[in-house]
Amino acid sequence: MASLQDIAVSAGFNLLSAFIFLLAFALLRIQPFNDRVYFPKWYLRGLRNSPMHTGAFVGKIVNLDFKSYLKFLNWMPDALKMPEADLIEHAGLDSAVYLRIYMIGFWAHLVMEYAFTFWACFILYKEYARVTAMRLQFIASERRRPDQFSVLVRNVPPDADESVSELVEHFFLVNHPDHYLTHQVVYNANKLAKLVEEKKKKQNWLDYYQLKYSRKQDIRPTTKTGCLGLRGEKVDAIDYYVAEIERLAKDIAEERERLDRDPKCIMPAAFVSFKTRWGAAVCAQTQQTRNPTIWLTEWAPEPRDVYWPNLAIPYVHLSIRRLIISVSFFFLTFFFMIPIAAVQSLASIEGIEKSAPFLKPVVEMRFIKSVLQGFLPGLALKLFLIFLPTILMMMSKFEGFEAISALERRSASRYYIFNFVNVFLGSVIAGSAFEQLHTYVHSSVQVIFVTIGVAIPMKATFFITFIMVDGWAGIAGEILRLKPLIIYHLKNFFLVKTEKDREEAMDAGSIGFDTGEPQIQFYVLLGFVYAVVTPILLPFILIFFAFSFLVYRHQIINVYNQEYESAAAFWPDVHGRIIGAMVFSQLLLMGLMSTKEAASSTPFLIALPILTIWFHRFCKGRFEPAFKMYPLQEAMMKDTLERSRDPNFNLKGYLQTAYVHPVFKNDDEDEDDMLENKLATEAVLVPTKRQSRRNTPAPSKMSSGSPPKHIDI
Repeated sequence: MASLQDIAVSAGFNLLSAFIFLLAFALLRIQPFNDRVYFPKWYLRGLRNSPMHTGAFVGKIVNLDFKSYLKFLNWMPDALKMPEADLIEHAGLDSAVYLRIYMIGFWAHLVMEYAFTFWACFILYKEYARVTAMRLQFIASERRRPDQFSVLVRNVPPDADESVSELVEHFFLVNHPDHYLTHQVVYNANKLAKLVEEKKKKQNWLDYYQLKYSRKQDIRPTTKTGCLGLRGEKVDAIDYYVAEIERLAKDIAEERERLDRDPKCIMPAAFVSFKTRWGAAVCAQTQQTRNPTIWLTEWAPEPRDVYWPNLAIPYVHLSIRRLIISVSFFFLTFFFMIPIAAVQSLASIEGIEKSAPFLKPVVEMRFIKSVLQGFLPGLALKLFLIFLPTILMMMSKFEGFEAISALERRSASRYYIFNFVNVFLGSVIAGSAFEQLHTYVHSSVQVIFVTIGVAIPMKATFFITFIMVDGWAGIAGEILRLKPLIIYHLKNFFLVKTEKDREEAMDAGSIGFDTGEPQIQFYVLLGFVYAVVTPILLPFILIFFAFSFLVYRHQIINVYNQEYESAAAFWPDVHGRIIGAMVFSQLLLMGLMSTKEAASSTPFLIALPILTIWFHRFCKGRFEPAFKMYPLQEAMMKDTLERSRDPNFNLKGYLQTAYVHPVFKNDDEDEDDMLENKLATEAVLVPTKRQSRRNTPAPSKMSSGSPPKHIDI
């Protein structure tokens, strides 16, 4: 167990690391040649000009304004002064609400010692109400988006007489005659997408070698045809990649032709668009037939949010896939505790001396011993979990979720569960878990909570070191962006030829909800658990929340460019996990109290988890419907207001290509014009081939009876 001196050494080491990271960030961010790394969002929106375009040559690389070095900390007030309304307009509601998770952790832990459960419930209620109001206000005030008018229809039943496209059209013309507008069937274009991506990579290599040759034309560049260009036959690089691109172009053309002709490539699913939000809301939130397993409808994700590969998964396979992943995650979670326990034991003084006896004289040195006990266990655990988010995201993709936001929410949920079982419970009881496994299996739930409750205070020093490594130094490393900094300059030096290449190189992507949110929730759990039994942990957590809020507010404003907008759809999950952490901490407190002289007071604590669960159910019934449903009243108000403001808007033209698979879209303007003309002319009602559908109503003036074919390719 680490002593106070060990903790002090660890604190000094991590504070020094954080200070170095922050100082490096403050100096690097004001250099002209790093401007696109630390402010990519402003460039992508065309709101910032590169300082490298003006001034002397040296001034394009190094900042010669010495006064700016005196203001190297001005990023902090800049990150805080943007009003929340402007932040939502600038970065979207998802990013703004993400920051509020830090705020709720900050304020809840600040007062946790004084009014633990009731104050936390009060904060949660106010935040839920506030986020719900923000969501409804955001939806009411945001610009027109395709997903507001569209639903995703899955499990379309097969029909021997009609294609999926004809079947979808006739079904909605019959059952939604006044509101149906158009639809887009879903294609299994995964093979085509892989070919297009492979061609893009080959084109990048061709561009690289052509650029290399243009700089030094006396030697033709060469490459090897084997794995990663490191083995195989040595050939002329430019000729090789030109031939590869021609081959892929031919394969792409053949695959497109196959998709156009083979009905098996059309999935029993479609994106259906309506004339009004009200019509879309009615369709998305109701059962379409007496058979609840067919014609399943749900709100369509935002086009940017669609994860296209999973739309090709048959709906009947989803349940099997999710069962497989649930079982796999169970074994991953609990068997992962074995290597974590091994790493934790090796990262201790005793483990090092046992595995490497010759290091004992060095390890026993006072300063080295303090560093190892105060820093190494937390660092070892952090490094051991570095690949976990990638594994969990792969599992979520295998499950078949059709939206990127849904993938990130599921990965975040599993990441939190994994951290809870392995990082928290594993660190608390790993030393004796396997020795006492027989006892745990044959013990009551009360005994388990008593055992964990007794062990928790003894692990406070470990979690303090973990917070300093993961929370303090980790967040300082986040703002430095060392990895993106290096990658950007490598790409900029070797691969960037055009402004579009530069934009792709500097794009930082989204904030990483699937990894950041579970980290916040884990610290909330630690705060709840240790607020009463070991409150010395709270200042460390408080510093984490305050520092993280400041850093991520800066990053959201200047760096991260949100890939999609879900209008804070993740908040019910956040609320549920916080409630779970509260209930767990209450049960642990009951277990700990039952072992002390205050055991007689334990029955009075039983009301806390009961009241907390009741509070959760109340909030779930009061606020969660706003995150699952779209009120018809709000939809009608929005439709009416929009019609009065823009009565002549061509909604069908706006929606007709919104959900076309990206591989069918082309950046070539001439082909886009041809596509638009084709979509405009193909407005002929597809005649039904079934006697039972002879009474299909004719399309309205706003709607073509049938959507066009996907694309004439």
